Amino acid sequence: MELRSLQDSAWDNKVRKGYNTTDVPLEVCMLQEKASAVFTAWRKGQGPFGEELADIVLYAASIAQMAGLDLDHEVTRKMQKNAARRD
Repeated sequence: MELRSLQDSAWDNKVRKGYNTTDVPLEVCMLQEKASAVFTAWRKGQGPFGEELADIVLYAASIAQMAGLDLDHEVTRKMQKNAARRD
């Protein structure tokens, strides 16, 4: 699935289920919570590590949509920037 399609699908699901679609700071906090869950799943070997990691991608896609960003474009641009670095 391409990032643009993933972003649209994640957004449609949030709207359909009545989840937060306006409070970016809240969504960022929830993203941090999911990042902690990924760490815990990895460190303790408990919980579905892959599923928690997928949640992070879905939260990031939703935040991008809230902010009016095309995540596919942003990731592509960032990858190009990283590739051009000389460190």
